[in-house]
Amino acid sequence: MLKVGMVGVGGISGAHIPAWEATEETQLTALCDIRPERLEQHTDKHLYTDFEEMLDGEQLDILDICLPTYLHADYAVRAMERGIHVICEKPISLKGEDVERVYDAARRNGVKFMVAQVLRFWPEYMLLKELYDSGKYGKLLSGSMSRLGGIPKWSWDNWMKDEKRSGLVPYDLHIHDLDFLVYAFGAPSGSQLHRVKRPDQDYMSVVYEFPGFFVNTEASWFAAPLPFTASFRFQFEKAILAYEKEQCMLYVEDGTVTDLTEAAEGDTGGINLPKSDAYAAEIRYFTDCVLENRFPDRVKPEELSQVIQILNNLR
Repeated sequence: MLKVGMVGVGGISGAHIPAWEATEETQLTALCDIRPERLEQHTDKHLYTDFEEMLDGEQLDILDICLPTYLHADYAVRAMERGIHVICEKPISLKGEDVERVYDAARRNGVKFMVAQVLRFWPEYMLLKELYDSGKYGKLLSGSMSRLGGIPKWSWDNWMKDEKRSGLVPYDLHIHDLDFLVYAFGAPSGSQLHRVKRPDQDYMSVVYEFPGFFVNTEASWFAAPLPFTASFRFQFEKAILAYEKEQCMLYVEDGTVTDLTEAAEGDTGGINLPKSDAYAAEIRYFTDCVLENRFPDRVKPEELSQVIQILNNLR
């Protein structure tokens, strides 16, 4: 049984904690947060408000880092120097040099490390990559990806609205779609940015160029309380794959329309989306890598470096 500790019990921990609890080979034994009130409901765990105290008091196999962005790299290195495997929420850092620093710590200490870029485990996005790789519906011609919502007002110490600590929309929100583009299609050959950046809101639209196609992306923290939505639409020569309002649809040139949503029933034309939780899937994958003593290569350091370089060039 692998013993797991988590540092940072904020918003994203609500997705990670159930995933660890559902993984048979792991036991989430300890939680750490500087805010005692965030720990009160977890009475079945060992609770800490000091990170080093948790590391000293527990025999952890895995640490899950759900801290604010600017703390990720330092806390990952501190844990790996103690021989602990680390899975860390995205992004790895706001600084490109931290990629090598973190992966060097993993190599030196013989431990596993992975950034939790969850779209790489999201069924609808995995299907998109599968259709692109297989060429089943011809060449990819164009795409659009959207990740929109209101500006966050709930973060500890308002860190998300502090560019030096969060990187704002590019690093907190847009990075999901950009990371997937680099993972699925490689680094873009060019980009064009439009951005509205103000203290009360941040919106960006970027067109990325790839050989033979382009992808238009947008991401926002609007001042108005727009409900969060994520979607995509990709145009192949012979089909459109669209993921909108949590529904995944395939529109083929012969007139066939197929609902590929996880809950859909009936003939899906041999394409089936697994009924799964992407957060649980990434934790399952990392756990298997630790158990099987193989380094997690689903997320590669060179891809993480490319993403940070692209984001820095957009500024």
